[in-house]
Amino acid sequence: MIARSGPGPGGERAGPSDRQNFLRRTASALVLAPLAIGLAFVGGWIFTAACTVTAGLVLWEWSRLVAGVDGECATCALVLGLPALIGAAVLAQLDIPAGAIGVIAAAAAFASQGTLGLAYRRNRHSCLWAAAGILYAAIVAMCPIWLRRDPQMGFAALLFLFATVWATDIFAYFTGRGFGGPLLAPRLSPKKTWSGAVGGLAGGVVAGVLVAYASARTHPAAAGVLALILSIAAQGGDLFESSVKRRFGAKDTSALIPGHGGVMDRVDGFLVAALVAVVIGSLRFGAAASARGLLLW
Repeated sequence: MIARSGPGPGGERAGPSDRQNFLRRTASALVLAPLAIGLAFVGGWIFTAACTVTAGLVLWEWSRLVAGVDGECATCALVLGLPALIGAAVLAQLDIPAGAIGVIAAAAAFASQGTLGLAYRRNRHSCLWAAAGILYAAIVAMCPIWLRRDPQMGFAALLFLFATVWATDIFAYFTGRGFGGPLLAPRLSPKKTWSGAVGGLAGGVVAGVLVAYASARTHPAAAGVLALILSIAAQGGDLFESSVKRRFGAKDTSALIPGHGGVMDRVDGFLVAALVAVVIGSLRFGAAASARGLLLW
């Protein structure tokens, strides 16, 4: 499921005006955001299928990035990874977390060796990068499903996650463009600013607190701390994806979404925030009740 509605966390310095591109971004967001919420509301196997398709697209885009170094490694990871993502998503929906993690770990381990080990001996780093894509995509295939499976708080947890990540994106974009200033991480992203990062944090916390209290009556102080953590995670996820694209010389991971780039460009912050949310919830109430563990304080 594609879950970003804004241009990207961290904020960007104002550049040449591109009204047409901004309109394409807005139109895509107006379609994708309600779609994500609707799928989360329906839940069940439909939501699982959406997460699986999104994870598959993420793995495909990741493989495209690394294919320029060694196409054999990328193909191997894609062939092994796609069935593993399907299996992991099914196991996650069936509440077999150990099995889901095991399937992904096995696929990544085999992919890291390349085809019969030949590609690995030729280009170890490329094979390891290709295999890492399976682990990266697996977060999308499992974490949102684990949150949504909680019948009491699953939908509320995803709403909280959406609100925090989307508000982080939107406020980071506009404050970054409005205030500019020093770059956040020039080696990783040439446009994201500290003003955008701070604005994104503020927007994400406010939106997260409001949604968590309205949907689950989460204590505002606890919701604020959680939203802060998830907002930081979302911005970290965006910077990580930017660093991967820079390493392989790509501006976007694909052109699947008009005005936005690829699926990875849309879910980079969401998937890291979802992983952090599941870890927090699972540590408190277990994987089967990770949504309650996230929201009940």
